[in-house]
Parts: sequence; structure tokens; C-alpha cells
Amino acid sequence: MTTNTLVSSRLITDDVARLVAFYERVTGVPAAWATPDFAELATPAGTLAIGSTRTVALFGAGSAVPAANRSAIIEFLVDDVDAEYDRIRQVDTCVVAEPTTMPWGNRSLLVRDPDDNLVNLFTPVTPEAVAKFGR
Repeated sequence: MTTNTLVSSRLITDDVARLVAFYERVTGVPAAWATPDFAELATPAGTLAIGSTRTVALFGAGSAVPAANRSAIIEFLVDDVDAEYDRIRQVDTCVVAEPTTMPWGNRSLLVRDPDDNLVNLFTPVTPEAVAKFGR
């Protein structure tokens, strides 16, 4: 049996440019634009793809709905979550939870992107979490 490899997650939006600008600001990674309806932000661990609602028909009409997610959290490993918090709160960003150390050893900051998706920026802080993420 082969193992499948997760290579990207895709968000569907009515405003690709706005969502791409948010994730470029959060990640510091410039987007690679394939078309005005599709861009990708490639990180060492995987790619965040952002597609327009106009691309949904390629998969099946109504198969994805923009700004309707209430179950997934997009997570980014960062060097210093407190520094990220200081940087992010300088711009218009909806902060859901200020940096908090979680029981599993990560210090996490939760924000919402312009389409209301939940985004977690985190830094491992306990020895176990540091070992898990190699930081």
C-alpha cells in the first residue's frame, strides 16, 4: 500500500487578491499566480492554494462555498508567536485569541482571515513540542 502525501490545502474565495494579500502578510511568502483566479503560497511544509469561486465549476457546481468554513484551522509554525502578534495587530486583523500556551506545548495566536477562516500561528515552547517540530 502506498502512502498519499498532503501537498496543499485550497481556499475558495470571492476575492482572491484580498485573501492572497492577507496570507502573504501572515507568511512572508510571495504568492505565485497561475491566473487571476488562482495563486499558491509555497512553504517548506506544504502549499496554501487560493482559488476564485469561478474555479468551482471545474470540480462541480456548488462543490465549494466561499467564506463558509467553521471547522478547519489553517496552522503556521512561526519562530516567535509573540513577535507575530505584535506585528499582526498593527494591521486590520481580527484577533480571536491572543498568544496563549496550550496544554500540548504550543504557544498559539488565533486570528481570522478576510473570509473568516480561522488561522493559528504557533511556536512550540515545551521540550516535547520543540522536539516534535524540530525547533
